[in-house]
Amino acid sequence: MSLVLTTASVPEGEKLSYWRDALGRALVPMAVTARADAPFRGRVATGRLGGLRVSTVEADAQRASRTAAHIAHARADYVAVGVQTSGTATLVQDGRRALVEEGDLVVYDTTRPYSLDYPGRFSTRVVHMPRRAVGLPEEELRRVAGTTIPGRDGFGALLVSFLTTLPVSVPPGSPVVATRLAASVVDLFATLVHERGAPAAAPEPSPQHHLVQRVRGHIDEHLTDPALSPQSVAAAHHISVRYLHRLFEEEGVTVGRLIQRRRLEECARELGRQNAPVPTVSAVAQRWGFTNPAHFSRVFRAAYGLSPREWRGSRDALLLAG
Repeated sequence: MSLVLTTASVPEGEKLSYWRDALGRALVPMAVTARADAPFRGRVATGRLGGLRVSTVEADAQRASRTAAHIAHARADYVAVGVQTSGTATLVQDGRRALVEEGDLVVYDTTRPYSLDYPGRFSTRVVHMPRRAVGLPEEELRRVAGTTIPGRDGFGALLVSFLTTLPVSVPPGSPVVATRLAASVVDLFATLVHERGAPAAAPEPSPQHHLVQRVRGHIDEHLTDPALSPQSVAAAHHISVRYLHRLFEEEGVTVGRLIQRRRLEECARELGRQNAPVPTVSAVAQRWGFTNPAHFSRVFRAAYGLSPREWRGSRDALLLAG
């Protein structure tokens, strides 16, 4: 079932506030400002397709920004791929500035700050893919985030055609169709990323970059330790907690939230495995460092929209567990 939100019947003085809330519900929370003094018009239709969120946005000129504050309170992490169906936009993420023209594909990562500036009325089709389900290495996602991909030939043209005809949702009772369509979108996107290949030359990573990578590796190695925390991570690397937090400011996620997210990802993957021994939910939670079953169930539902037991039998779990 799709959800349609429009400013058509909203009082003039409340349209922009309503629109900001509408985009937060349909896409992800962002700050939104209008670029003209004229009455604002906007419409968004959104729905679930398997594990994906598919939305069509039509609106007047605006600037939408996702900040570190929005990310800190996020309940889920997505990679977004959009098709500019009319109008133009400018995307800024990770220091990159990309002009998006009609027919182009644009890619951005909701776990790091970005802005989208639309100078005139526009329409776009956007698909939010759970970051955990995309299955691409971090370096490959970072390579395409904040970039425009021409949609005129190759896999770009194929993905544009697929996304523009993709239904916002499928009728109730068609979960198999929805899951297959969702898997096709993820596969096409991954193929497109691989097709683009590695950049000709990459800048030399900074010492801070190497330290961030070591911290991430340390977190992955110690996820099962209930005592893993920003304090223990900082101590292991002989730095202060304050400096550790400063290192991760550009990552768009706090160290504490990264630890929780990685633990949840491992729990979700294990709970979604098919044809394997079936441990209890509490056993899986404890294995990955969650000591409080009630807390685990609460944060799992906040991240995945389902309880751990509901997730175990869901179709979405198949995308992650493979």
